[in-house]
Amino acid sequence: MIQVHPSAPSPSSDHRREGLWIIIMGVAGCGKSTLARHVADALKLTFIEGDQFHPTANIRKMSQGTALDDVDREGWLDRLGLELLSYPGGAVLACSALKRVYRARLRQAVQQLSFVHLSVTQELANARVQARSPGHPFPSSLVASQFTTLEDPLGEERVLQLDGALEPSVLCAQTIDWIDAQGFQSNAR
Repeated sequence: MIQVHPSAPSPSSDHRREGLWIIIMGVAGCGKSTLARHVADALKLTFIEGDQFHPTANIRKMSQGTALDDVDREGWLDRLGLELLSYPGGAVLACSALKRVYRARLRQAVQQLSFVHLSVTQELANARVQARSPGHPFPSSLVASQFTTLEDPLGEERVLQLDGALEPSVLCAQTIDWIDAQGFQSNAR
């Protein structure tokens, strides 16, 4: 696991990548969707919003204030793995990927998968989730359960950990610098 600090330089404008799959992960409210869009744009890859692939039963459960369990997430994770594979040129996925077993399941689909973990405090995550537009299916009452479920990816391969409180443009630059430094570009699946 590599930790990067806010002094990283900005990415250059030409970062076209092929065969690169990245998951921006973390608890609700960490900024994963925002960063995933930025990184996808910078690398000219497809952005995938993982929450759009939850089955109706999962959305209903979360909307009612009940946290998802491992069984609820199994089919969703399998679906996300297939979705990643449907973009042979690469993609950037926003997905909580909270547990090691969830990340392992996604790595089964795409073996050369890279993860960027956005670490935030519970207070910041709560504030961000509370600020979401009305009708969002994930209530702030579930933020604490995300922190309870989270298994830090420290020590796993191809993982970058960043401070999710930083500006998205800074986080994007740090992510691209890490990808460039590590040479993470592979067509292996």
